[in-house]
Amino acid sequence: MKNIFVIDDDLNIGNMMEELLAREGYRVTRAYSGTEALLALSSVRPDLVLLDLMLPGLDGRELLPRLSGIPVIVVSAKAGVEDKVDLLLGGAADYVTKPFDTKELIARIAVQLRNAAVSGAGMMLEYRDIVMDTRTHSVYVCGEMVHLTRTEYAILKMLMQNPSQVITKTLLLERISEDTPDCMESSLRVHVSNLRRKLRDAGGKDYVESVWGIGFKLYES
Repeated sequence: MKNIFVIDDDLNIGNMMEELLAREGYRVTRAYSGTEALLALSSVRPDLVLLDLMLPGLDGRELLPRLSGIPVIVVSAKAGVEDKVDLLLGGAADYVTKPFDTKELIARIAVQLRNAAVSGAGMMLEYRDIVMDTRTHSVYVCGEMVHLTRTEYAILKMLMQNPSQVITKTLLLERISEDTPDCMESSLRVHVSNLRRKLRDAGGKDYVESVWGIGFKLYES
């Protein structure tokens, strides 16, 4: 489920957008100021941001450069052409003027998510609730950041690159040796156990299973 981050200090507009997005099947994260948004972004990576400009504290213009790598649709009452041009050149993916037509907003969101999927191909790995950003070495489960060790990250990356296969212990150690030369067969099970626990704590279910006598794989359901 895609996560849309609504950053708007207007409670009524924010509630309306949250209800609209929820009906369309999106998960919604809310923030009411630029400072609150930055705090949330330290643990959550949304798929798209709807950004108001007139925010208390850190305003939308100041926040925009800090949203690099995430599609941002500015939703603002400012309708001037210069404002739109400056923001689009400054990193915004699109600009919607308030008041807006809800069908148009949903369509623009769908377009930006589609564009992001195409441009991010090969950089983002997804499996069930897990999203891995190979550019930043970040892992998210159900939209929440999960902090993995270097070895745990390398193991998960290998499994996500081969989601339907059983990865033998020998192959796993061979493939991750460049990233984690300190991982030995004697410690591999401990690393996998810690990885399983962290993912389960974040998502409430098991994602990695052991195949007795062979190796490991991702659960298929």
